[in-house]
Amino acid sequence: FRVVRALLSAALLLAAAEGGCGYSFRGNLPDHLKTVSVPVFRNRTTEAGAESTITSAVVNAFTSNGRLRVVSLDQADSVLDGEITGYSVQSLTYDSKLNLRSYRLTVTMNVRFRDLRRAEVLWQQDGLVEEVAFDVAGQVSDTISREEGAVKQAALEIGRKLVGHAVDRF
Repeated sequence: FRVVRALLSAALLLAAAEGGCGYSFRGNLPDHLKTVSVPVFRNRTTEAGAESTITSAVVNAFTSNGRLRVVSLDQADSVLDGEITGYSVQSLTYDSKLNLRSYRLTVTMNVRFRDLRRAEVLWQQDGLVEEVAFDVAGQVSDTISREEGAVKQAALEIGRKLVGHAVDRF
C-alpha cells in the first residue's frame, strides 16, 4: 500500500505542475536572479520518501525550464523551499463486485520562493493542494506498478507548477 501511496503522491505533484491559469508573465523574474537552490522539502507526513520524489521533480523542472540554474544553497541567488503537510490516498471507485478500481492521491504543501540577494520573499503559498486519480490494474503487482507511475507523474506536474510560479508569475 506504501507503493500505491507513493505513486499517488507523484501523480498529485504532476497534476499541480501541469495546472495553471493559462497566462504567462515571462520576463517578470528579476534580472539579478540566475540561480536557484532547492533544498529537500520537509516531510511533515508519515509517507516515507514523498519529500525525495517531490524535490527531485522540482529540480528536474527547473533544469528543463532553463531560466534558473540549480546550484547549492551557498551559490544561489534564490531558493525554493517548502514542506509537505498532507498526503492521503483514498478509494475512489469500485466495480459491480465491489473491487477497488481507482484511487485519489491528495498532497498538500506549503512553498516559498525567496530572493537571497535582496533578502525578500517573492511569493509564498500555504495549503497548496494537488489531487490525482489513478486506476487500479487487475493484479496487485500491476496495481503497485501503476501507482508508482502515478506518483512520479504527480511529482512532475507539481514540479512544473512550482517552477512556473517561481520564474513566471510571482
